[in-house]
Amino acid sequence: MKNLPQIKTNRLILRELVATDIPKIVEYANNKKISDTTTLPFPYQEKDAIFWLNMAHQGLKKGSNYIFAINLKSDPAFIGGISLTIEPYSRALIGYWIAEPFWNLGYATEATTAIIKFGFETLNLHKIYSNHMEQNPSSGKVMIKNGMIKEAELKDHISKDGNYHTLIQYRLTKNEYENR
Repeated sequence: MKNLPQIKTNRLILRELVATDIPKIVEYANNKKISDTTTLPFPYQEKDAIFWLNMAHQGLKKGSNYIFAINLKSDPAFIGGISLTIEPYSRALIGYWIAEPFWNLGYATEATTAIIKFGFETLNLHKIYSNHMEQNPSSGKVMIKNGMIKEAELKDHISKDGNYHTLIQYRLTKNEYENR
């Protein structure tokens, strides 16, 4: 895929990350509440946003990572990000985060619905999965609302800031997607 498509939902636009997003990315990602429940570092600095932007562009070129900025249809400003990281055997990992001022409004669920459709219908994936840190059950609710099925608890699976964290993993196969 040469260019990242723009995906529109009822309230959102998922689009390519651009350099003008960097100030909002830094403003929103530099939040201890987000860092505590995701793999994002704290403090989150401009160099982190630049790294993410470069990763998005390189991933698209290689077909290994599709990273989208999320913004409201009513406002082109960045409010979060969502990605599909492609793995062997036609499977991909969904990752997402939403800026705190936009929590509990259903935006993560809406963006995830769109990215699942993109993964299965455009990229022809066989399986999409996602996981969340045990201390972030709200992220699990996003997965459940999208018909994903809990398949694993990965005890002490990642290390962050000197502590090990358990991940809860959900999945959706193409067959499960088509039959839901």
